[in-house]
Formats: sequence, C-alpha cells, structure tokens
Amino acid sequence: MTAEGELTRIRIGSAPDSWGVWFADDPAQVPWRRFLDEVAAAGYEWIELGPYGYLPVEPGLLRAELQARGLRVSAGTVFTALHRDGAQEWSRTWAHVGDVARQARAAGAGHLVMIPAFWRDDRTGRVLEDSVLSAAQWRTLAARTERLSRQVHEEFGLRVVVHPHADTHIDGEENVVRLLDATDPGLVSLCLDTGHYAYCGGDSVALLEKYGERIGYLHLKQVAPAVLDRVRDRRLPFGAAVGQGVMCEPPGGVPALEPVLQAAQALGARRGTELFAIVEQDMYPCPPDKPLPIARRTRAFLRSCGA
Repeated sequence: MTAEGELTRIRIGSAPDSWGVWFADDPAQVPWRRFLDEVAAAGYEWIELGPYGYLPVEPGLLRAELQARGLRVSAGTVFTALHRDGAQEWSRTWAHVGDVARQARAAGAGHLVMIPAFWRDDRTGRVLEDSVLSAAQWRTLAARTERLSRQVHEEFGLRVVVHPHADTHIDGEENVVRLLDATDPGLVSLCLDTGHYAYCGGDSVALLEKYGERIGYLHLKQVAPAVLDRVRDRRLPFGAAVGQGVMCEPPGGVPALEPVLQAAQALGARRGTELFAIVEQDMYPCPPDKPLPIARRTRAFLRSCGA
C-alpha cells in the first residue's frame, strides 16, 4: 500500500453475478442493458461477461454498449469437466471455450475464468457423480487443464484462471493444493474466490501468502457464517444455499476483505503487476431493484479500504 493507503496494484470490478445473473436468458434476471447501466452507475469501470449469451455476442454491438458507459471487460467465464476423458468430451469443451474466448478477446479481456463441473445439481441437490475424483481422474484433470490453458493462450492470447468452487472437485484447500502441485506453474493459475474458498473452509490470506505466484485473479465475496452453519447442517447444495443468503453484502461476512486486499497488493508489488479483484455477490434469483444499492455500498466500502 502507498503511504496514503491506496491499493495501487488492484483493479476493482463487478460482474453480472452481483445482479443475480446466472443464465444467458432467464425472466428472473435483469435485462443486460439495465445491468450495464447500473454497474456503471455504481462506480465500476471493469466487468466480466457473465454467462455466454447474456451480453451481446456480436462484437461491434457489445463494444459500442460498453464504450457508451465507460466500461471495460476483464474476463469471460467457461464451464468445464476436464476430469472426464475422451475425445468427444474434449471437443464439446473446446467448442464452448472457443465461443467464450472469441467474445472475450473481441471485448478486450485478458482472462478466462474456468469453473469446474458440479458433482451435484446446484438446484435439486441430486448427486451427478462421485464427489471425490479417482487418481486417474486427477491425472486427466491436471493434463487437460494444462492443455486448455496452453491452447487458449496460443489461439486467443488469453490467460485461463481456474476458479475453485463449492460443490465441484476443486473446492477447498486440499483439492486446490493438489491441483497446483499437479500442474505447471507456467500454465495453470487460480481465480481465488474469497467467498467460495471460505464456504469450503479455506483461508484466502494464507493461500495468497503461500501460493501467491499461482494466483492470477480474484473474486471478492463474503459468506454469512450463521447461514453457512445451517447450510452445512442441512447439507444443502450451493444453489439452495445462495437462496438462503449464504453469500452476503460486504463487510458483513467472512473473510474480512481488508487483509485479502492488502495481501493481494503485496503480491502485485512483488510481481510488478496489477491484479483484478472482481466483486461477486451470488444472489440468484433476486428482486430487480435489489442489486444497485448493494453495488453502490460495496463500491464505497472498497474505496474505504483503499481500492
């Protein structure tokens, strides 16, 4: 941090997720133009694209809409199941990744956030596959994560960052460290989501301090501890947990974001780089008038932290 307390290595942004957007097209979600209007009005310059197809995929239209509001894009998001072997599975994955990567590159983004497959349905809780990967599946996951990262960089010039996520095989500390240990540091880095990592029992500051060189991107999020206790007691799937309000407005939850931001600032200073820190407050579905006031308060809070 500077003498004035400014976090000079952090680029703050927000995402459609903070407006309750989980799907490309859903009547429960705010229209995309309203999202763009409101995220700009809340004081953010950087955004993510959200689910593919929510924001316009036609490059000229998207650029014009962003420029009209002074907005810039940090990343797109892809959903993968890289632990599954087979050429057909890879072809399906690459087709999806290619669509998102083309949109992200055209919008000026530099990253792709990669979310692993859910082992249980996030709405119904139905178990889709074993929650624990076999040794062979871990080898496949590591190899295909490296392959995807390499190809995305070579073909689109984007950096893939793996997003540990609740109800996936890459969730808490044990599985995150296992992935890092099994992959090339030059190819595979993380999008550390502070809320998901806390949801799964992890310590974001400790991860930043120990594995900082493997962290290429941040999602800022907090968990409501009392709600998380109920979620764990009832063994709720993630979607139902979000409906219960498990992800809450900062600074009312955990982890405290000030030390996370300070650790990220120190990391950026050591590397001589800037680090995106994108606000995400999962709250699908939500009333359409709920997100903007929260976004404004959250932006004001982050400014009070120096970001």
